[in-house]
Amino acid sequence: MDEPPGTAGPSRPLVEICVGDLRSALAAGEGGADRVELCDRLEVGGTTPSAGTIAEACRRLAIPVHVLIRPRAGDFAPDEPEMAAMRDDVDAARRLGASGVVLGVLHRDGTIDREATAGLADLARPMSVTFHKAFDQTPDLDEALETLVALGVDRVLTSGGRPSAEEGADALARLVTTAGDRIGILVAGRLSVENLPAIVGRTRAREIHLGSAAVGSVRSPCAFTPRDGSSLDWTGVRAENVRRIMETVASLAT
Repeated sequence: MDEPPGTAGPSRPLVEICVGDLRSALAAGEGGADRVELCDRLEVGGTTPSAGTIAEACRRLAIPVHVLIRPRAGDFAPDEPEMAAMRDDVDAARRLGASGVVLGVLHRDGTIDREATAGLADLARPMSVTFHKAFDQTPDLDEALETLVALGVDRVLTSGGRPSAEEGADALARLVTTAGDRIGILVAGRLSVENLPAIVGRTRAREIHLGSAAVGSVRSPCAFTPRDGSSLDWTGVRAENVRRIMETVASLAT
């Protein structure tokens, strides 16, 4: 089941937290997130995480884990060896227990590669399939949405073709209305506890995706300083930040 019973529904949006490592995934679960998108290398927009990370996240979390399928940074027009790697990664995610995959393939002109996307989506079943923010690079969002509906994709991750959900709110509202119950619109793009009420109100989003709003500094427990003077601390999802997000979303319940 992709949506945990009793957590989200018509009264409030489902909350997906984007995570870049296993500790962050577990922190998102501890903070009450409804779902995680599991990635690696978020500094370049995300790539596919390791098999071990996928396996442990699926084993240790009681919420759905959606795995990003992206072989490298840069554009979303993979060559054939990269497509083969994506097929292998989809198969691995399913075998390791993922509830869904997040993927997207474009032609060089920015339109959706129907054949490649359909092939990956078919391979992914019965997992849930999300088309990621490559959608926002397509020349016509409405046409792209209809393509994904025809391909049977479950949802699309989007900020309405703009850098942020605030800037893309009007387009997002239109997409939510056009999509109806045919495909989910997972609203993303610099969401925060401060702007969530306004954006959810304007777009009527049923699912929202947050990343940086859940992140904070994580102190290393190591009791030594590297000889080169570098820091052992890192940034990652903090459970208390996720709790704050969930409290904000709960206040939006109707």
